[in-house]
Amino acid sequence: MMKRAEWDQRYEASGLLWTAEPNRFVAEHLAALTPGRGLDLGTGEGRNAVWLAERGWRMTGVDFSATGLAKAERMSADRGVPVDWVLADLCTYVPEPEGFDLVLIAYLHLPQDDLAGVLGRAAAAVARGGRLFIVGHDLANLEDGVGGPRDAGVLYTADTLVASLTPALTVTRAGQVRRPVATEDGPREAIDTLVLATRPV
Repeated sequence: MMKRAEWDQRYEASGLLWTAEPNRFVAEHLAALTPGRGLDLGTGEGRNAVWLAERGWRMTGVDFSATGLAKAERMSADRGVPVDWVLADLCTYVPEPEGFDLVLIAYLHLPQDDLAGVLGRAAAAVARGGRLFIVGHDLANLEDGVGGPRDAGVLYTADTLVASLTPALTVTRAGQVRRPVATEDGPREAIDTLVLATRPV
């Protein structure tokens, strides 16, 4: 697991580490939602939070990298949308209970005990009728996919995520998804886990 200083160094070493566009699965699954109050946990450079804010969401983005959040703040300013950026370690950060219509976790990879705590607090932050959306590198990606962490202990499986969310939330989708990745050896596919859950009204 990369530490705060290592993430700061990664963000300092380039322009945008990934892209200014949202994650493909975030765009696919969240574009049609009615905007409300949203929380992006592990926001990094803020691309998903800014994209949601452009669609009317009142977004809060949380990350422990000051360098990443500085980039996120510049992106939101350049694109003319307000986002509340919060510098905090997700292993101790406690969001407002039932305070958010959407809680987003994209590619947050932590040791299982730490991740379970984050997921429990994330689930508790989902408002009545709200949604929790999680996407990240699947365990199968280690052998059959491309990219992502090489530590099996921080990779996702749908079963592990679901166990951390229920019975507080109702899981409506949980499983693997694939996305194309360009490599030096030609096109490959990365294998991710995607989970969508809701809190009953």
